[in-house]
Parts: sequence; structure tokens; C-alpha cells
Amino acid sequence: MTNSPAEPRPVAYRLESPISTSRLVLRPYAVADIDDYLAYYSRDDVTRFLLHGPITRQEAEKRLRSRETATGLNVDGDLLVLAIELRETADAPARVVGDVDMQLKSAVNGQATIGWALHPDVHGLGYAAEAASALLDLAFTEAGVHRVYAELDPRNEASAALCRRLGMRHEAHFVDELFFKGAWGDTDIYAILDSEWPRG
Repeated sequence: MTNSPAEPRPVAYRLESPISTSRLVLRPYAVADIDDYLAYYSRDDVTRFLLHGPITRQEAEKRLRSRETATGLNVDGDLLVLAIELRETADAPARVVGDVDMQLKSAVNGQATIGWALHPDVHGLGYAAEAASALLDLAFTEAGVHRVYAELDPRNEASAALCRRLGMRHEAHFVDELFFKGAWGDTDIYAILDSEWPRG
């Protein structure tokens, strides 16, 4: 039996500097990222399982301006969005190939969601897992989040596989849970607790 804390640790986090992984830099978006951003969010195959469809340049500019300041988790609804930037190499300049995000759903109960989107050109290379792992580690070791869950379209097999790779369990399947792009759609829930996240 595990001991439960008398009071949950309050969620509190503000990104002060980019996060570096072995191959990536995770950082806030800037409006200057618009061409890279449009390269994936203007595509049908990227937005197929998202609530919105392909976006225009004008929509991209608006989204990027709001995401420049999406750098903290403190109160319900706060959103942390990090651009996934491939490091510069001798053969290619640094470029943004997607993003990973976390939204605080309940500060009192330490509940947050996680999501990701990447350019299809870099699918299958492990970048999504690398970025999502870094964000989960931040959530559990620095921000004080207790439980992180992902809400997926069950048809999104790649994201479901990523959830399992991250150690998340399949907790629920909701039938006709939302009206989605002209039809009712199901939702799958995958989740992981701070006590289940490997440290060090």
C-alpha cells in the first residue's frame, strides 16, 4: 500500500529556458516560426484527428502570437506549448517540425492533458516520444502534476502506440463522445500517474 500525502502538491511551473534533449530543443513558439508551422498544420493528414482542419497563414499568425506566451502551468486552463526544433547540423539548419503541449485541467487535483503533432516527414524517427517524454518528466518532477492523460481519436493508431510507448494505460473508451467534423466521434483516454513515471 502506498502512502497518500495529506495535501496534494500544488501545480506550479513557468518555463524559464528551452529544454534540450539528445536531438531536440523544446522551446516556445515565435511568429518567425510561421513557415515551419504552416508546413504541418496546413496539411489534411496532420489535422485529420484534430478538432480543427488545415489552417491558413492568417490563422497561423494568430495562433503563434497566443502560443508565444503559453509557457506556464499554474491555474486551470493554463497551456504550455513547446515547439519541437531539430538541432542544427552541418547538413541542415535548425527547423521546427511539430509541437508538444500540456494543458492544466485541475490545479487542485493535479490533472493535465498532453498532446502532440509532427510533420509527416519526420514520423517514425522517435521525435514525438523524445519530446513527450521530456514534457512528462517536467510535469512530474518539476511542476507537481499528479496525473497526465491524452484524449485520442481511436482511429489515430500512431498516437495510441506512442501513449503505450510512454507507459500510459488505456483507461476509457467513450462512444459518440463529441460531434467531430460533421459526425459523432469516439474518444479514447490514455493516462499515467506521477508514481508510475520512471525517474533517473
